[in-house]
Amino acid sequence: MRRRATAAAGTLITFLLVGCSPPAPAALSVAPEPPSPSATSRTSAPLPTTRTATSTPPVTWQVGARPLPRRPDGFGEILPTPPELVNRALPTRDFLPPPAGSAYSSKIVPVPADVLARSTWQAACPVKSTDLRYVTLSFWGFDGRAHTGELLVNRTGAQAVVTAFGRLFAERFPLEEMRVTSPEELDAPPTGDGNDTSAFVCRPVRGETNWSAHAYGLAVDVNPFCNPYTKGPLVLPELASAYLDRSRVRPGMVVAGGPVVRDFAAVGWSWGGAWTSPVDRMHFTATGH
Repeated sequence: MRRRATAAAGTLITFLLVGCSPPAPAALSVAPEPPSPSATSRTSAPLPTTRTATSTPPVTWQVGARPLPRRPDGFGEILPTPPELVNRALPTRDFLPPPAGSAYSSKIVPVPADVLARSTWQAACPVKSTDLRYVTLSFWGFDGRAHTGELLVNRTGAQAVVTAFGRLFAERFPLEEMRVTSPEELDAPPTGDGNDTSAFVCRPVRGETNWSAHAYGLAVDVNPFCNPYTKGPLVLPELASAYLDRSRVRPGMVVAGGPVVRDFAAVGWSWGGAWTSPVDRMHFTATGH
């Protein structure tokens, strides 16, 4: 197993998986097949109660800026959630140009060479690059603005992912960010504060040698910090313990019977939050694992 894959137990796995049809949304556009940076500083802000964009508040938390001491298992130390992140609602920094309007838009295309180059894909991965698709789609941020996200997804699951996120867009479910995971993130020290919604990552199941469903592009992690993974005393991301109280529902949380579980179930994807051990609240998969 390559070092980069196993080193994922640092920052990236901190906010990815462990181990790990509904009506089409409005204005959905899908390209025919085949003819489609690391975490940055963001600022704390409450989720707006109106649909108007909010002004940018002062910077109070820099994501990825505070490496954690490593445990013997390679994860970071499990520490109390910083006050700034107990009710997390960091605005989104636009990695791609935001959508022109408020209607949901999406595109599925073969993976461009430059996108593949900045992803974790390599020849040793269990999926061919030609079997992946580059998906761009609209999402609502915690800042009340519409943004454009990007995912790498297996071609067999790309339309299902677009459909599920289209329904979430219509329901204004907030996401902090959505971008392709870089190789540098796999090698970076754990910081325990990541919250990137992502799909393909070429790495094994946490703590095992077999490939994760993410390595096939057949799994998505949604708002990992708001929906942490737990197995015994282990909490990932390591600073997300405040979100273990699922009775106190806050924006961005995935809950049983809620829109995220419902919308992914409608396209045939199952939820890791229903597992007994581990409990992977962020994780949705087409493979069941």
